[in-house]
Amino acid sequence: MTKKAERTTAYIIETVAPIFNKFGYVGTSMSDLTEATGLTKGAIYGNFENKEALALSAFEYNRNHLLSVVDEKLNVEGNSLDKLFSLIRFYRQYDVFTLPFGGCPILNVGVDAQNNNNQLSAAVKETIKEIEGKIALVLENGIKQGEIYLPVPPLQFAKQLFTMLQGAIAMSTMTRDRKYLVNTIAYLEQLVQKEIKK
Repeated sequence: MTKKAERTTAYIIETVAPIFNKFGYVGTSMSDLTEATGLTKGAIYGNFENKEALALSAFEYNRNHLLSVVDEKLNVEGNSLDKLFSLIRFYRQYDVFTLPFGGCPILNVGVDAQNNNNQLSAAVKETIKEIEGKIALVLENGIKQGEIYLPVPPLQFAKQLFTMLQGAIAMSTMTRDRKYLVNTIAYLEQLVQKEIKK
């Protein structure tokens, strides 16, 4: 692939990623994509096999951006509690962070693709597992270092923590009320401080 073709492909993905995320796989029309990119249908499909391949690339673009920030938050200096608090604090502003994406890619694409796009649905599930695994690793290290106590296996706690975060995101999104997110974050900070800190 030439440099120009690579740049065009990257430009298309970057431009259409928020559109697919906001309007969904079915809800995004070819005219939405041509209008946003300023390219013809032929130019877009010259870079992607079909709409499904483009939607998957768009989701991967958004997910990679999210995962890089999750990694950054979990890799801060300090002990396992510092890392957990860093991630939880990031989610307090998650709605602001995902605004340029058109909202949370996990929530939006996960719900949208559930019954109409198996590839996208599988990619979302993989992303969820990846984030839960990253949180579980921090928890495991915290147990080994004697910094935290967990009454359940680390992965189980990580899944529960992430479920609460995503649930708060879903409720905030559907009601357009940030309190669901802010209050859940405050609760999780208390939970970590009082229940699992040694």
